[in-house]
Amino acid sequence: MDSDSFIARIMDLLLDAVCVVDADHRFVYVSAACERIFGYTREEMIGKEMITLVHPDDRRRTLEAAADVARGNARMHFENRYVRKDGRVVDIMWSARPLPSEGLRLAVARDVTELKHAARMQEAIYRLSEAAHLTKGLSDLYRQIHHIIGALLPADNFLVALYDAPTETLSFPYFVDEREICPEPRLLHAATPIGEVIRQGITVLINAGEPREHSTKEWLPIEQSPHWLGVPLMSQEGVVGALALWHHGGKDAYTEKDKELLKFVSNQVSSAIERKQAEVRLFHMAHHDPLTGLPNRMLFDYQVDVAIKLANRHHRHVALLYLDLDDFKAVNDTHGHQTGDQVLCEVAQRLAACVRESDTLGRIGGDEFVVLLADITEVRDVETVITKIREVFRAPLDLESVSLTLSVSIGSALYPLQGVNTAQLARHADAAMYAVKRRG
Repeated sequence: MDSDSFIARIMDLLLDAVCVVDADHRFVYVSAACERIFGYTREEMIGKEMITLVHPDDRRRTLEAAADVARGNARMHFENRYVRKDGRVVDIMWSARPLPSEGLRLAVARDVTELKHAARMQEAIYRLSEAAHLTKGLSDLYRQIHHIIGALLPADNFLVALYDAPTETLSFPYFVDEREICPEPRLLHAATPIGEVIRQGITVLINAGEPREHSTKEWLPIEQSPHWLGVPLMSQEGVVGALALWHHGGKDAYTEKDKELLKFVSNQVSSAIERKQAEVRLFHMAHHDPLTGLPNRMLFDYQVDVAIKLANRHHRHVALLYLDLDDFKAVNDTHGHQTGDQVLCEVAQRLAACVRESDTLGRIGGDEFVVLLADITEVRDVETVITKIREVFRAPLDLESVSLTLSVSIGSALYPLQGVNTAQLARHADAAMYAVKRRG
């Protein structure tokens, strides 16, 4: 038996690929497994430069490893990515050693794509769970979701869409696209890719050039033939939104494997979003007045503390206003508590029209409101706001069942003239308000 022929047949039976390259990184021998792993026949690989098959992002360190082997050092378990003949990317684990007398390098390649895929999936699930616990809010969570999914799939363009079933409205709290701006909330159209995802609760895969009935113009991005992949976000109540990723022409299409991967990950994404939404709701409930939606005393005092620190740093003033509705008890006694609640909500809206976006309103008691005027440059600006508030309450409050005219008593305190911390400012403003009330 010819020993060389026998060894060659054994090589061809190995599941791992055996390769020999010369000093110019060209293949001079490959075993049969190379065709299964790389997609090229033996004839196509012999004479081809090894580096041309390596993923572009891994070429530099692959050449560095090859040079190390050429210097006489064996390498074990070196990992990189190759691009198959059909365009698919495979993860390869190499072990290589030099053949110095022949001026060659011998390497054994193992396809670890599935192992790496499973590891990346496990890592993604862990990171999504971690993000649900550690991110500060929904916006931060959406960014983390984009980053995590982007490590698994091409996701330069990405959106999170939320669906409100009662109004059939689609909103886009997170949207990244190379060419388009974030779309405004809109009614959901069933005859669109994202409409199909949400209406039917299915994953939708579209690639350029494939026939389809969907109109992309109605959902954005506006593109002739994008590669698009969308998956529903599910809760116990049904579909609550969708994830979608896409890339514009010239890149590889999404595959059925990508479709299944995103579908699997979406379950964890849905859980993470639900958890963070619940946290946001609980935080809002704990720090806001349930009737008017304004900050309560806890949140308002915290914001005053922050404003004082900033004012101290930049040598500015902060003003605190305490407001009390005059004879509000008579409104409840005469017209009932439902009308009283309507009055309080209307008061909150009128106060909001009197201050800047950088200022803060709060409700700290039954008919007591507070206003934080941050970053005051001129002391007279405080009196300007107080006058504006008094003027706005001269107009009657036209409610569903009654029209009322109310007045307000207002007391003010200025940092640092009348207090250097929240407690001192609050005491001074409260006392000033009751002094105004006593004077009528």
